[in-house]
Amino acid sequence: MRKIDAHQHFWKYDPQRLSWISDDMQILQQDYLPPTLKTEMDKAGFDACIAVQASQSEAETDFLLDLAAQYDFINGVVGWLDLCDPNVRSRLAHYAQFPKLCGIRHIIHDEADDCFMLRPDFMRGVKMLADFNLAYDILIVEKHLPATLQFVSYLPECRLVVDHIAKPKIRLAELSPWEENIRSLAKYPNVYCKLSGMVTEADRQAWKPADFKPYLDVIFESFGADRLMIGSDWPVCLLAGNYEEVMAIVEDYMEHFSAEDKAKVFGQNAIDFYKLSV
Repeated sequence: MRKIDAHQHFWKYDPQRLSWISDDMQILQQDYLPPTLKTEMDKAGFDACIAVQASQSEAETDFLLDLAAQYDFINGVVGWLDLCDPNVRSRLAHYAQFPKLCGIRHIIHDEADDCFMLRPDFMRGVKMLADFNLAYDILIVEKHLPATLQFVSYLPECRLVVDHIAKPKIRLAELSPWEENIRSLAKYPNVYCKLSGMVTEADRQAWKPADFKPYLDVIFESFGADRLMIGSDWPVCLLAGNYEEVMAIVEDYMEHFSAEDKAKVFGQNAIDFYKLSV
């Protein structure tokens, strides 16, 4: 079984470029680069990863693609492009020459407009990704799920994946209306979900594995093992737990699942969804 961390980040720390890293996140205010992650992956038994953008610029995409060219264990890159740009097709054509670029993401939850993803120019850009065999990562918080349901209904031709199980209110132990919206979202067969980013939505200092079970129950019942993939969200996860602790949440939950289901969630689904060359 090839084990792939389907969601993590790299950066050379820059407080302006990474302005979302606030003063109470001091552990993130340093460089996080491939050799450090490789050590953590080796300890946890993971073979490869997908690097995901953490800031919104083509320079970020170039940075990640350069790292992927240097390190074989980076199997894919989810970068950023201005999908609202009238010239987005030419930019996509440029980046299509990089075989490890497998997807694009926009940081929706930082937009002032909760319905940003429904802008016609943005929708046009997302639809265009299918022409270049690229997926789209949906980064939202729970309140964006109603708009996301509209969004995915317009995009049957696109490969879409929800990051961080849509960031439910785990710290408050609230399931509704997240649960109802997730179950509706999962009815679209082209939508996948990443089992990532959960610890930072929980009580960061006092979470326990049982806190996540109600949410994982909903996710597995809704998407099934065929459309889920594990991700660490490293180094952001370090705000609440180390790499092995975070990956163990899903590994322990799936302890009694079949070997086939484990192989899908821990690697094969990421390979299939992102069309990775491994």
